[in-house]
Amino acid sequence: MRTTCVVAGGGPAGMVLGLLLARAGVRVVVLEKHDDFLRDFRGDTVHASTLRLLDELGLGERFAALPQSRLQNLELPQPDGSRLTLGDFSRLRPPYDHVAMVPQWDLLDLLADAARQEPTFTLAMGTAAVDLLRDGRRVVGVRTRTADGVEDQVRADLVVACDGRGSVLRRAAGLVPRSYPVPFDTWWFRLPRTPAEQREQASLVPTLVGQEILLSFPRTDYFQVAYFNRKGMDGQLRAEGVERLRARVARLRPGFADRLDALASTDDLHHLDVRLDRLRRWHRPGLLLIGDAAHAMSPAGGVGINLAVQDAVATATLLAGPLRERRVQEHHLAAVQRRRSGPTAVVQLAQRGLHRLLFRPALAGRTPPALRVVSALARRVPAVTALPARMIAFGPRPEHAPAFARRGG
Repeated sequence: MRTTCVVAGGGPAGMVLGLLLARAGVRVVVLEKHDDFLRDFRGDTVHASTLRLLDELGLGERFAALPQSRLQNLELPQPDGSRLTLGDFSRLRPPYDHVAMVPQWDLLDLLADAARQEPTFTLAMGTAAVDLLRDGRRVVGVRTRTADGVEDQVRADLVVACDGRGSVLRRAAGLVPRSYPVPFDTWWFRLPRTPAEQREQASLVPTLVGQEILLSFPRTDYFQVAYFNRKGMDGQLRAEGVERLRARVARLRPGFADRLDALASTDDLHHLDVRLDRLRRWHRPGLLLIGDAAHAMSPAGGVGINLAVQDAVATATLLAGPLRERRVQEHHLAAVQRRRSGPTAVVQLAQRGLHRLLFRPALAGRTPPALRVVSALARRVPAVTALPARMIAFGPRPEHAPAFARRGG
């Protein structure tokens, strides 16, 4: 197969990039190694920057019709049982004053359906990019393999790797990211959400007790729960068994004690080996890496997916013209990195600060001094709560849809 651009990975960044390039008239093939998008515990937060993008693409109404819940505040429990708002999304301008919680497969299906309306778009499900094709130093395509072992190749003027933090194509290119220390891993699971709880305003409220942290994301009819503990604990937690895990959760959130039988076994735990890293160089001749393939993000702040989507928008904006004219050079790829490396570095610096000032003391059983300082500031100057809300909702340098990709609602 021959195309102009081949995108490895059908996650949010890959699907957004494929859609935008197709709307620019670029022939693009997106490769997704799975046969469908139905994987649980992928990042399901859709932040304001992405909500605005969907509106600009004419997909806002279709997205709004998807089953979803909203996060509207970041709150911190206080010693007296009250809650202090640290991130007040109501201070942002509507309609981009919340974070939407939507199953990622629904978002990906929406993007795929929209992209299929474009004659230059192809989505190859069940097809993985397993290696790079080269002509001398230049990458000229990818080798592919289907789930049943059929091998083939796709030749292209440009390969964009959106294949995640374990990127096969990054490894094939010999690119090694710089890694930063992370003190924790996370374990994800579901617990039911009662009808009464579904009627409450949804807020994000972390619980810090002893050396453990629990965070629950309210979904339409269940809580998506993240249990944080020291890195390398997965084997111990599974060896302890589900009863011990239930006791841990009940101690952290007594309000969940009445539904912990939904956690049937440790097989219901989905372990995430948290990483934080970034490539020094995101490109080679004929190859560009974006999203987690270029910079794996911590779950702190939940901004990884939305940052990857912003990468995709910048990539399409800067490269659509050169791709249409079949003149993509490495300096065009370098322009993408220049535009997106700054926002990435800012977010990762903030995450490293959270690791050092919040997670490391909390996982050592100490009350993080930073929480006392931030809490005192939020009480005295409530307006400052708009700052973390805006950083989470939009991040640094949010991108707008290019004119060629915009459609009416």
